Amino acid sequence: MPRGNGWRFRRERSRDMRAVIQRVKRARVTVNGETIGSIGAGLLVLLAVHSEDSAGIEKKIADKIINLRIFADDNGKMNSSLIINY
Repeated sequence: MPRGNGWRFRRERSRDMRAVIQRVKRARVTVNGETIGSIGAGLLVLLAVHSEDSAGIEKKIADKIINLRIFADDNGKMNSSLIINY
């Protein structure tokens, strides 16, 4: 909302790491037209990190990602994670 002679934006700072997760058939990273990394079927994770993020949060978010039940099990239900139990 305009106030006075300009706009003021309220910027809330979050100190938690953020991740956007997408299942992909394939993905690649290119820089200046050159592929520097690629994967087949799996998860593409876009991770946002700030210098003020809490220490240890990376393990917590990695654990959440690998335990997401977003893959089909033997019955075709979305009930399997990246972790395979033997």
